Amino acid sequence: MSSRFLAAVLAAFLALPAFAETSKQTGETVDKIKSYSVDKKNEAVAYGKKVMKAADRDIKKLERAASKASDDTKAQFQQDLKDIKATRTAAANELDKMGKASGEAWDSTKTAFADAYKDLREGVANASNKLKK
Repeated sequence: MSSRFLAAVLAAFLALPAFAETSKQTGETVDKIKSYSVDKKNEAVAYGKKVMKAADRDIKKLERAASKASDDTKAQFQQDLKDIKATRTAAANELDKMGKASGEAWDSTKTAFADAYKDLREGVANASNKLKK
């Protein structure tokens, strides 16, 4: 292999976006969300909004990276991004429900948001991994 080829591969790899959460960090985030009690609902919702903003930033990074990909890769990423955005909408809806939840519904709504958030992060991670291939 030529040194130019290796340099090009390395440059392409380094140009890939860095994503905010690893799967371990996502697990920790999900655990933190699930640990909030109803008396900490406002704090839980604020935290949920914070992690959703981070996910939104990663989705934007994916969109930028996909726009620079080859035509075949772009076509696949259009579907991946469509799926990720649908999952993002579902997570946002669960966060909204969590903000409105009463004491009786608290555990189920915070779990629903945590699970939707986990699905969102997994979708972003899977798409990111495809870009690296």
